[in-house]
Amino acid sequence: MTYEIALASPADVPGILALQEPNLLENGGLLTARQTAEWFNRTIAEMPLIVCRRDDKVVGYVVATSLAAKSHVAVVQSMLRAFPAPPGCYLYGPVCVAESERGNRLAGRMFEKLRAALRGRPAMTFVRADNEPSLLAHRKMGMDELGAFTSDGVPHVAFAYVG
Repeated sequence: MTYEIALASPADVPGILALQEPNLLENGGLLTARQTAEWFNRTIAEMPLIVCRRDDKVVGYVVATSLAAKSHVAVVQSMLRAFPAPPGCYLYGPVCVAESERGNRLAGRMFEKLRAALRGRPAMTFVRADNEPSLLAHRKMGMDELGAFTSDGVPHVAFAYVG
């Protein structure tokens, strides 16, 4: 299969939203927060958002956001209390890959594109402790596991890397 991995544009937002929907926790997926079209457009304008396309369809995405953009989110607050962010740090994630495309190392390939776009900058992310596929993927990508923390009674694992 041929994939195109590139910086997202506003034209990708409808595809990102379509991919997000079946992957939300409430729909049986593991994404914990629904983001709006406005949020994705603002994020694209502020930080790199990487998409993976196959046949002009968005089949994956990974988001970078500033700490300030997510400072109001409870799980981010919990992570940062447990593991203070280094200077210049941004947040990595969420990452989402269409179920039909999993197993093709797309998360890792999008991660490399994001790291190249933000070369030298540190980042942090978290994964629900019960999301074994994502934990494994983040470990394979070479992220440093910082440790466990809990937010609203849900266990998570924090990861970090330097771009």
